[in-house]
Amino acid sequence: MKREQILIAHDPEFPFEEEGPSQRKLECSMEGGNTTTVTEFVLLGLSNNPHIQAVLFVTFLVAYLLILTENMLMLLVTSTDSHLHSPMYFFLSHLSFLDAFYSSIIVPKLLEHLLSNWKTVSLLECFAQISLVIFSGATEACLLSVMAYDRFQAVCHPLLYAVAMNRKVCTGLVGASWAIGMGTGLVNTILLAQHHFCGPNLVRSFACELPPVLLLVCSDPSVSIASILTTMVILGLVTLVLLLGSYTRIIMTALRINSATGRSKIFSTCSSHFLVVTIFYASGVSRYMTPASGSVLEQVLSVQYSVVTPLLNPLIYSLKNQEVKAALRRMLTKKPRLSS
Repeated sequence: MKREQILIAHDPEFPFEEEGPSQRKLECSMEGGNTTTVTEFVLLGLSNNPHIQAVLFVTFLVAYLLILTENMLMLLVTSTDSHLHSPMYFFLSHLSFLDAFYSSIIVPKLLEHLLSNWKTVSLLECFAQISLVIFSGATEACLLSVMAYDRFQAVCHPLLYAVAMNRKVCTGLVGASWAIGMGTGLVNTILLAQHHFCGPNLVRSFACELPPVLLLVCSDPSVSIASILTTMVILGLVTLVLLLGSYTRIIMTALRINSATGRSKIFSTCSSHFLVVTIFYASGVSRYMTPASGSVLEQVLSVQYSVVTPLLNPLIYSLKNQEVKAALRRMLTKKPRLSS
């Protein structure tokens, strides 16, 4: 096998402003004489304007630090406060960890690229990022359904709640969510890795995601397209049916309660989760069920579910949940014990 250096294909949206060293050459392999195999991708990013890049860097850095702080704080308070040792907060702690993990897949690399002139990523890195993105999205979809089922049991079967949602059941539901997410990410990434990439290698996004990368394959992408659509339909429909079924029963139960205070308590408890579900599904379905084109709308949707959603989730749960706010106050005002 021979090795040679070739310039990446020119793209009108990826201007070359300088000559010489800035026109970095990308290494590709030549197979069979005339067949070129791309070995790294170039991410077009959000902007090539240095001033805009500086503003974006500060914005995303602050957002990422807030995401880590909020979600780690939520993890800390749900694990240390005995008042929050219940199934609902057990699931919430996993959601907080997943949100922090999800953003860490995307944002650090984005920050690195905002400081560099060349936004390159190897095929291995790209496939790993795609796998982790799919894994995180699938796991969160399952976890949100599990949280809806937990609320259904608490509201509709309060006397049997402790039995129905015991520690073994909760651990099994969380474990199943993570396992489904891992399997989904691995299957779709393995299928993608079977394809041949011969150029161009310009990914019209600020991160490696399946839709824009699939546009670059030189072989028939029908298997990967069928796989991701099947994943979206099956996983999306199953989790959505569980969510809608749970909330339908919750609403019916709430409406049968004569006490206005009781109805208000039920809706207050479930409203934060319903808001999180709405944001997650609206952004995820819009991103993956529309044709990839590298449009501004796609970039906005990608930023929303990789940065905005993990930033909002802990705020939604803490601001709308009296128990979480009380636990935060106890943790922040707790005086350290003096050693005798």
